[in-house]
Amino acid sequence: HLAELTLDSSTVLQGHFLHVKRDHVRLPGGGEAVREYVIHPGAVMVIGLLDDGQVLLERQYRYPMRRAMIEFPAGKLDAGEGSLACAQRELREETGYSAREWARAGVLHPVISYATEFIDIWFARGLSAGERQLDEGEFLDVFTATPSRLLDWCRDGSVTDAKTLTGALWLQNVLRGDWPLEWQPAQV
Repeated sequence: HLAELTLDSSTVLQGHFLHVKRDHVRLPGGGEAVREYVIHPGAVMVIGLLDDGQVLLERQYRYPMRRAMIEFPAGKLDAGEGSLACAQRELREETGYSAREWARAGVLHPVISYATEFIDIWFARGLSAGERQLDEGEFLDVFTATPSRLLDWCRDGSVTDAKTLTGALWLQNVLRGDWPLEWQPAQV
């Protein structure tokens, strides 16, 4: 009874990365409205657990925000790429780390009001350091922090990225034992 029926749909922008649409819809009450939204291919986020109890983080300048943001490693799915393969690729490319074990925690939708984006949440453990393979034009710092330090940054506003805030919630509950994970060996 809450669904909106698409009457007409048009493309506003077909960019390299994003696709913007404008739809005319019929509302549940019978009226009409316009909905503009971004089509996004989906992404992954990786919560890397180091053997010393710290987590793997990045600091990256985000142009729309005009500042460097603290984030968990993440990246978009390539066409036809599976979620775990993407998580493994992004962790290796951005941080240089690979993991022995992986667990999918869940999914988040960061901006449901204007985008189709979803982000699969992955945990990785048994990390081994290696060489980063950053994409052309990608610049970021990799660092570690304790989970309590990350939660302090979430509380004081140093971390405002929605996926990282969601990841911190997952991390807190996994470490407390409230939200168990099903671990699987890395796929090569």
